[in-house]
Amino acid sequence: MAREEARDLGLAGAGFALAAYTVWGVMPAYWKALAEIPPTEILANRVVWSLLFTLAVLAGLGRLREVREVLRDPRHRLALFASGVLIAVNWGIFIWAVSVNRLVEASLGYYLNPLVNVGLGVVLLGERLRRLQQIAIGIAASGVIVLGLGSGAAPWLPLALAATFGLYGLVRKLTPVSSLSGLTVETALLTPLALGYVLVLGYTGEGHLGNAGLRTSALLIFSGVVTALPLIWFASAAKRLSFSTLGLFQYLAPTLSFLLAVAVYGEPFTPVRAVAFGCIWAAIALYTADSVRASAWPVADAGT
Repeated sequence: MAREEARDLGLAGAGFALAAYTVWGVMPAYWKALAEIPPTEILANRVVWSLLFTLAVLAGLGRLREVREVLRDPRHRLALFASGVLIAVNWGIFIWAVSVNRLVEASLGYYLNPLVNVGLGVVLLGERLRRLQQIAIGIAASGVIVLGLGSGAAPWLPLALAATFGLYGLVRKLTPVSSLSGLTVETALLTPLALGYVLVLGYTGEGHLGNAGLRTSALLIFSGVVTALPLIWFASAAKRLSFSTLGLFQYLAPTLSFLLAVAVYGEPFTPVRAVAFGCIWAAIALYTADSVRASAWPVADAGT
């Protein structure tokens, strides 16, 4: 009986993980549907509607007290304000990347993210790397260098996405707050600025919410749902799966985004990019093999 229950939990966890990472992977299609709207306006709406949706979910679960308790703690407020700024910058860069057809570079950033997490752990937390992990990091760094030399400029876009999300995950790791409550507080602290921006746009007639048709307004409003719902699924998966098992799903999102970019949106996959991605994929494979062998895997707290 215990074995059947464990199997059912594992299947449910895998389903939640698959749903979360799939939504994160195809989310560029959502932002493409809002291509006529400036990324800053999309970002502001995403923050506001995410707050409203997460508050509604917490109210339905009877967990609003968690938010009040977090807000009473000055250290938690400061930490979640910092993580909120980091994730907002990450969201903004990603939405902009989609709008200007640079999704291939953006997907590279999220492939790099787990390796960036490892680097942050070494530099800031004093963690130590095994030999194969060091080699994997070196191969990934080589891929980034190839991309920079081949394009004639620093690959700031993937590095910025990987760095902001890596730092976001680090702050959240050091802040003992649940994923849903944390996102609620993060968006609550950013909402005054975001809501003010939306209201100014509406007052000046430049805003799209309510002025650009029912479809566009609905997409802006539901941006809060597509932001928070995968996070809820991720949290449900994390409760049912081991970190090593959950880690096997984490490359699904950038892979789907990469396929969308090349196969659907026609972004170029140049020889230079092929070499850079090859290095990253080789580093991932090596790090994955070493992590599975050692039964350890770094898992990010949330997605795009």
